[in-house]
Amino acid sequence: MEFGAHLPLIEFDGAPSTLADLRAYAGRAAALGYSWLCANDHLVFSRPWLDGPTALAATIDAAAGMTIATTVALPVVRGAAPTAKTLAALHQLSGGRLVAGLGPGSSRDDYAMVGAAFDERWKLFARAVGEVRSLLGPGAPPIWLASWGSPAGMRRVARLGDGWLASGYNTTPARFRDGVAALPDGFPNAIATMWLHVTESRRAADTLIDDVLAPMLRRPAEAVRELSLPIGPPELCAERISAYQQAGAERILVWPVGDELRQLELFREIVAAG
Repeated sequence: MEFGAHLPLIEFDGAPSTLADLRAYAGRAAALGYSWLCANDHLVFSRPWLDGPTALAATIDAAAGMTIATTVALPVVRGAAPTAKTLAALHQLSGGRLVAGLGPGSSRDDYAMVGAAFDERWKLFARAVGEVRSLLGPGAPPIWLASWGSPAGMRRVARLGDGWLASGYNTTPARFRDGVAALPDGFPNAIATMWLHVTESRRAADTLIDDVLAPMLRRPAEAVRELSLPIGPPELCAERISAYQQAGAERILVWPVGDELRQLELFREIVAAG
C-alpha cells in the first residue's frame, strides 16, 4: 500500500501556515517515504482554509518526486476552463507528476458563492468533466473522480474517470470494499481526506473528535466515531489501516489534525511500519 499526505490547509493549531511551513511539511513527507502530496479544494469552509491549488503549486519542488494530486478540484464551482488551466500548469510545472482529482463538491456554501445550483451538481459535474478532458487535450494527466461510494457514483467513476478517490470520512472498510467491487478489475483507487491523529491518550482522541472534527464536519461526534479513522492509539490506527488494505485500498492519503510534522512521523514510523 502507498501512503500520501494532505497539505495542512486548515488552521488546527491557531496559526495559519506560512510558505516555509508548507515546504517543510512537503519535504518531511518526501523524506519519510510518503509517495503522494495532495490538496483539497473549498472556497469557504467552517474553518479558515488555504487555497488548495495555490498551496500545491507552491510546494511542487519540495515534494521531491512525489505524485501531486488535487483531492479534489471543483470544476463546477471554479469553472471548467479555469480548472483545466490550473491542472495543466500543475502538470507541466511538476514534470508530469499530477493526478487530477475532480469532484462535484459536497458544500452548498461553495455553490452559493458562485451562484451555481447545488441540487443540479451531478449533471453539471458530468458535463464539466468532459469539458476539462477536452480542454486538457493530449498529454493530459490522469483524471480520477471522487465518490462516496453510492451505486450511481461508482457508475459515474467507471464511465468518466481513470481512477477512484474515496473519502476517508464518508466510508468504512465494508463500504469501500463494495465500491471496489463495482469497478472494473485493476481500476486504481485511493482514499483521500483520511483524518489522522496518533495518540496514546483515548481522552485526547475523544476530545479531538468532540471539539474539532465533529463541529468542523457539522456531524454528531458519535457519527464520526463510527468511522474507521486512524485517530487514537497506534495499534488501533494500524488495525484500521489494515482493514482498508484488506478491503482493496491501494493508497491512503492522511491528513494530520494538528501537530502535523510529528503526526506524519508517528504514522509512518509506528502505524504504517506495523
